[in-house]
Amino acid sequence: MKYSDIKYYDIANGLGVRTSLFVSGCTHRCKGCFNEETWDFNYGKEFTEETINEILTSIEPDYIRGLSLLGGEPLEPANQRALLPLLRRFKERFSKKDIWCYTGYTYETDLLAPDGRARCEATDELLNYIDILVDGEFKQELYDISLKFRGSRNQRVLQIHSEGCAELFV
Repeated sequence: MKYSDIKYYDIANGLGVRTSLFVSGCTHRCKGCFNEETWDFNYGKEFTEETINEILTSIEPDYIRGLSLLGGEPLEPANQRALLPLLRRFKERFSKKDIWCYTGYTYETDLLAPDGRARCEATDELLNYIDILVDGEFKQELYDISLKFRGSRNQRVLQIHSEGCAELFV
């Protein structure tokens, strides 16, 4: 997997101060996307063990609330497989911190359903580590600047529970 950027001390992509990882690769290609260069799976830098270690080190201070995953599309199956080791290690080290994930996929139909578009062997475990999921493709015609943590009215901010159910967060 490749990634386009890591933002340390990010306050825009989840609650509190966070580290945000912007992965490369997205098949949605939403009209009006703020990050079109990350549609290309080969854009950016290689995601390595060193990258994982740098991210985890950046999250150590008490004032860092957690990790946010954006893109591109973090839940493209190839990206899920690459992100799984990071999320496992994050939850082992930081049980009181949270993970936010922004995806154009829809929780019930694309991720949970047995024939979901983004479902792969990594999906269930990956979802178990995610605390807040912002789901749904960005729709330019539903854009609303007043929304918290999302760009268009069709998108939802879901709190994911360990038993696999979700509820609206904001």
